[in-house]
Amino acid sequence: MITSASNGRVKYIQTLMSKASFRRKEGKFIAEGIKMFEEAPKGDILEVYIKEGAYDSFGIDVKKKLERIGYEVLSESVFKKVSDTVTPQGILSVVKIPESDINDILKSDNPSIALLENIQDPGNIGTIIRSAEGAGVSGIVMSKDCVDIFNPKVIRSTMGSIYRTKFAYTDNIEETIAVLKKNNIHTYALALNKEAKAYDLYDYKEPSAFAVGNEGNGLKESTIKACENVAYIPMCGSVESLNASVAASLMMYEIFRQRR
Repeated sequence: MITSASNGRVKYIQTLMSKASFRRKEGKFIAEGIKMFEEAPKGDILEVYIKEGAYDSFGIDVKKKLERIGYEVLSESVFKKVSDTVTPQGILSVVKIPESDINDILKSDNPSIALLENIQDPGNIGTIIRSAEGAGVSGIVMSKDCVDIFNPKVIRSTMGSIYRTKFAYTDNIEETIAVLKKNNIHTYALALNKEAKAYDLYDYKEPSAFAVGNEGNGLKESTIKACENVAYIPMCGSVESLNASVAASLMMYEIFRQRR
């Protein structure tokens, strides 16, 4: 049992938790919780740490997987130091970062793609990933200034969808939109301007990609202009805009509805 917070492995976990650059360098991220442990792909879990006394509370399948992979026990006080949750479930995994790029996404049959620009809230990114899996989205492409997809809060809010959703980062979202157009993928910007049509008036049965912008500022004007079409979500009352994850989810499910 590891009982010291100054232990090298404990500090390593804390750094993976807190620094996106370190996660990228190491090719690893932290997935906390039972569900995240259970759903991680075979061979992608590199290390497992459990809280002292937690083993007996786990189900038989979790115990079998733990015995097969191996695990390290942390004292209760040390586990609290590395946990990112208020009420820890007593298990966290060091997981290999999956390799993925836009070409993997473009290989999909009749692709539907979500483009995210400067989304900063981890919960929004996580919810979008979860909705993307549910709506059968081919993949998610994020601008470099989005919050890190392997941020612990993002990972937790995906509820396991991070393991099954293709994603890629782009240095230039306008160039990415140009690549999509060359691949005969119709592009839509979610924004409010005079050219916008209600989002449910477009036909998304053919390959489609839509862009959603920053929570406070929306999409950049240059990104809107790069897209072929502009769509807005009609709203009642005095509401000016919707949460980014809600807007993205509505768009994804409209595409799913039309194709279904």
